[in-house]
Amino acid sequence: MSPALPHLARRFFGVLVAAPLRPGEQAAAGALLRPAERGLFWGQPAADQRHGLECARAVQAACPGRRDLARAALLHDLGKRQAGLGAVGRSIATALAAARLPVPGRFAAYREHGPLGATELEAAGAEPLVAAFARHHHGERPAGIAAEDWDALRRADHA
Repeated sequence: MSPALPHLARRFFGVLVAAPLRPGEQAAAGALLRPAERGLFWGQPAADQRHGLECARAVQAACPGRRDLARAALLHDLGKRQAGLGAVGRSIATALAAARLPVPGRFAAYREHGPLGATELEAAGAEPLVAAFARHHHGERPAGIAAEDWDALRRADHA
């Protein structure tokens, strides 16, 4: 079994059952957001908001005082909202890409959520580390992110 399968299964069921952030969670996420990013973050489905906040909290626990890393974790998946896919559509997009089959329309937007989100973050004035993690979080570490920071971010995303 691929090591990615348990992670993907958790994410699938997490999308199905995700509850909106509670007021305390909303406040925690809001404290990390810059004004230009608020619409981007709050425009995400509840599951992506929750996943981002869980990642941010994991990074805060592992790297206290690193607000930049917490923000990168919080915002890394915001490009997914552009595809407008639910749990089943996301699974189809992932399966098509894994099989190296053509990925049309909204499925393509979902598969390209990293670069799409990074472009939005750059337009909103996010710091380079935040945009770089969004752009590359499914790939190799870019030169602009230190190895230990990359490892903390990736561990949080796959927890």
